[in-house]
Amino acid sequence: MSSKQPKYEFVSSAKLPTRLGEFKIHGFVEASGQEHVALSYGSWKEGDVVPIRIHSECLTGDSLFSTRCDCGFQLEKAMQNIVDNGYGVLLYLRQEGRGIGLLNKIRAYNLQDSGMDTVEANEHLGFDADLRSYDICKLMLDTLNIKRVELMTNNPKKLAALEALGIDVVSRRPIDHGITKDNKQYLKTKTEKLGHAFDPHVFK
Repeated sequence: MSSKQPKYEFVSSAKLPTRLGEFKIHGFVEASGQEHVALSYGSWKEGDVVPIRIHSECLTGDSLFSTRCDCGFQLEKAMQNIVDNGYGVLLYLRQEGRGIGLLNKIRAYNLQDSGMDTVEANEHLGFDADLRSYDICKLMLDTLNIKRVELMTNNPKKLAALEALGIDVVSRRPIDHGITKDNKQYLKTKTEKLGHAFDPHVFK
């Protein structure tokens, strides 16, 4: 019998009251020690189509109210959509800065202040434009007994990643929320260089 540590592991769950409603928080850990959480709201039956959002951690947007990105706006909108729907799940992955980490994201911001776009800045620092992995989502959704989803995203790579993991993505729900004068160019770059599905009219 192998004693090898599982690549991803479920840890525990607990109630999480929020100002939007009472969620349940579920903790997961990678073999590397990186921790992730899922927030579930309401209940569903096996086979139901469950609205979900895969959200990558963004300290500056989620917690510090930055308008350089749309992350915090999308996080709040996704949670509100889930509550309004009566059930759903937010998968919160600790992949700051599209996988480069917080301090490297600050370095990238500094380069953006000097005129680079978000992709150019990451590449200048020696990183790919997007280093994120979504493999842990399979364990998260299996743990929560979810096989079929409506995915709240503008990023087609997330949809493709779930489908590659065997998750039935029944539909995609756009979440183009939180566009500001400070992030409009950033979102335009994500659309043109990373394939995000924003409606072009929002950049005019």
